[in-house]
Amino acid sequence: MKTGLLVVCLSLFLAPSIFAHHSATATYIHGQVVKIEGTLKDFVWRNPHSFMKVEAPDDKGEKQIWTIEGAAPQQLTEAGLTASTLRAGDKVIVTGYPGRVAEDHRLLLQVIERPSDGFKYQGPAAQF
Repeated sequence: MKTGLLVVCLSLFLAPSIFAHHSATATYIHGQVVKIEGTLKDFVWRNPHSFMKVEAPDDKGEKQIWTIEGAAPQQLTEAGLTASTLRAGDKVIVTGYPGRVAEDHRLLLQVIERPSDGFKYQGPAAQF
């Protein structure tokens, strides 16, 4: 009886975390690549995913704020990117998988470059 109750309690406790993670293919179109060039406005270094805001033109030439979803801080650090590597105001080139809703201006990060000093990060976008 106690074992059964323990199993039920653990199941209820762990269930939200098991189902909380989303599939990247539900949000982004893998196999398509979009490249934007613009100004980094914000870099949010947090778990489970980092986020960047980049002001860059869309395919019509109109400036938009793009939301770039990246890996978790641990993955970024292992690949040489830290919380202080990129700063607001940096001119960047971002390559990534586009979001399924084009009007949302979202990308799943594959590569980010800073031409001013040659910095380049290639991320584990497929690991989300």
